[in-house]
Amino acid sequence: MTKKKILIRIGSLRHGGAEKVLITFLKNLPADKYEVDLLLNLYSGKYIPEIPDWVNVMYLNRGEMITTNRPKDIPKKAYRVVYQQLLKKYPKILYKRKLKNKKYDIEFAAIHGFMDEILNSPLKSSKKLMWIHNDLTKVEGYTTEKIKRFFRYDKIMVISEHIQKTFEKLANNEAEKSKIVRIYNPLDTEEILTKSEKALDSDLFDDEIPSFVSVGTVFPQKGFDRLLKVHKQLLDEGFLHKVIIIGDGYDFENIKNLKSELKLDKTASMIGFTDNPYPYFKKADFFVLSSRYEGFPTVLFEAMTLTKNIIATDVSGVKEMLKNGELGLIVENSEKGIYTGMKQALTDAKSFELYQQKLNSYEMPFNLKNSVKSITDIIDNL
Repeated sequence: MTKKKILIRIGSLRHGGAEKVLITFLKNLPADKYEVDLLLNLYSGKYIPEIPDWVNVMYLNRGEMITTNRPKDIPKKAYRVVYQQLLKKYPKILYKRKLKNKKYDIEFAAIHGFMDEILNSPLKSSKKLMWIHNDLTKVEGYTTEKIKRFFRYDKIMVISEHIQKTFEKLANNEAEKSKIVRIYNPLDTEEILTKSEKALDSDLFDDEIPSFVSVGTVFPQKGFDRLLKVHKQLLDEGFLHKVIIIGDGYDFENIKNLKSELKLDKTASMIGFTDNPYPYFKKADFFVLSSRYEGFPTVLFEAMTLTKNIIATDVSGVKEMLKNGELGLIVENSEKGIYTGMKQALTDAKSFELYQQKLNSYEMPFNLKNSVKSITDIIDNL
């Protein structure tokens, strides 16, 4: 059997939801059916060691992401940007030198940011596949006209009903509408449950003090600044509690500085990235999703798998995942909304018992095997 040749493009394998989902997909992809080249802009990230051995990894640059503008870092940072922009503008150079003129059956953008790189490919015979993880109407720079350019792809995989409806409204005809397919993210439930059992040696928690955990890449999108401001307001009102933020990202130092400015260093903790956040999920009393926007928040699925008391802002995917508020508390997407949800948790914790009962008997629709099969079916039929 001839293997389908697939080129997958993504920026790096840092600790983000889309990156984790891609790695989970690759780990469950049958190696005997596909020949996969994974091209990274930057060979960096916590998920690099998890790439299956049979996947051929290539990269444009190597090393850690540079998030500062220190004088000593500027030359390397500038070189990377110029090099990547050059190859984006003249893709034939990339395909000739880096990819050795290889012919691919499928060219696959694993995140929306690679729209142009795949569309501008000199390989006209390959099928183009896009995977969209965010509500692009909330992402800066994505106008209606720019979003419509995604219809140049042969297939557009979206991860939530909200994103699906957004694209369907923008479709000019049935042919464009037929390109849109909703796929639940492939996530390994068993892995989450198993990892959560690991003993947690941490003094971050106090059995006498309610705790809230929030997990995600530390970007403005995730709203950790709002979470800390609400934490401060509730403390000032006499509601003793703790907040634990798990994750890393380019906004880490800004959020850490905000924590200190608000004098929260004794009650709020930022522990950076960990490849196993699940024991923290399990130990905390409440999980908070404070995001400004999402696509279909992977971290919420993890909280549901561990049957946590959930407080989530009303962003894309949340109503769908929490069954319109049956499985967790959905609050207004604002600082006020987060405040209302956390205050309810602190003043009326029993109100979350009904969510717990329903979560305990809820059968998750996000099946790893089914999700992987849905994606491979698309690849096989392109």
